[in-house]
Amino acid sequence: MAKGKKISLISRMHYFKLVFRSLLFLAALAVYIARRVLGKPVDLDIITERPVILGVVLVVFVSEMLLRFFPSRLESMGCQKQFARNFIPTEVERPTQSTWRSTLAVALVWLLLNGLIGAAHLVGWIDEGILLLICLFYSVCDMICILFFCPFQTWMMKNKCCGSCRIYNWDYAMMFTPLIFIPRLFAYILLVPSLLLLIVWELAALTHRERFSEQTNACLSCSNCKEKLCHHKRQLRHFLRKNKERLLLKGNAAIEKVKTLRKK
Repeated sequence: MAKGKKISLISRMHYFKLVFRSLLFLAALAVYIARRVLGKPVDLDIITERPVILGVVLVVFVSEMLLRFFPSRLESMGCQKQFARNFIPTEVERPTQSTWRSTLAVALVWLLLNGLIGAAHLVGWIDEGILLLICLFYSVCDMICILFFCPFQTWMMKNKCCGSCRIYNWDYAMMFTPLIFIPRLFAYILLVPSLLLLIVWELAALTHRERFSEQTNACLSCSNCKEKLCHHKRQLRHFLRKNKERLLLKGNAAIEKVKTLRKK
């Protein structure tokens, strides 16, 4: 990020979410390990014994999902572009680029990954506690994807930033996919709104393609961006590139030194 440039409100909120979700994951992991050490089963029946962590998970994530159904200035444009008020038409009427292949690829990869996780649960290799931990781990990865590095963006979607991301509002549905294998009320309370969000998003993308592309929606252009989330990813790439060059220089210097000593 440029020197003297203040971090945006959206960035601050995402950093807060990253810290909060990380702590929530670690707390749940600690409870899981403690119960395992004591030889107790780890399933969602512990909601009646230790309701704090699972209660926080329900309240926080359900609240976040419900807010996503409405326009908000406290959310990233990545998930807000579906709303009419965030559409600034350009001279182009319909986007020429199609993302259905990359979108389908992401869906298939995600279903395959979680299908393997579900299969591991069905044969008894992992329990309900592990499935919940995977969901919380996904929630941390969600923030890492937004702030630092997103494999879907880099390797599959090829979108320039989160603002133009075609699958931004898939996050909660992806986050809670492992809960499909837990037929309990707790799981349904998280799954239902996440799937509704996905359906509403896909319907908007189908009926209002112009809102989802920078070609047709000027609101998604860099000049109109107020979040600057891409700066964090650029910072990380610059840091890694700089340190890679430094390590290469040190490595080459070490090799030259070894060659000099051998000649002597």
